[in-house]
Amino acid sequence: VQLQAFGGGLMQAGGSLRLSCATSGRTFSNYAAGWFRQAPGKEREFVAAISWSGDITYCADSVKGRFTISRDNAKNTVYLQMNSLKPEDTALYSCAARRTRMIVTTSNYDYWGQGTLVTVSS
Repeated sequence: VQLQAFGGGLMQAGGSLRLSCATSGRTFSNYAAGWFRQAPGKEREFVAAISWSGDITYCADSVKGRFTISRDNAKNTVYLQMNSLKPEDTALYSCAARRTRMIVTTSNYDYWGQGTLVTVSS
């Protein structure tokens, strides 16, 4: 599975962005997916995860209520809608996938895509 995240950019605090993760190579509906981020000088952090069917989602406490993960298996794409952005959301955002029917909320993914940079100014 190949993954490519895009949609990042520069936003002011309070704004919104939607990230997309396009996949190719396998039947994406067989894969759980997740979003992670890494801020400068910090370790990679889990952001959100979604099950293969999309009926189960989970977000980290730091983004709960502001970010929403979703997917469109017909388009082989996972999304991360980010609202009420804060400067501390500034990071390189990456998507990941794993062939499983379970939701994965750790870094235990098999496939990783290159990230897209999100910068939030105050």
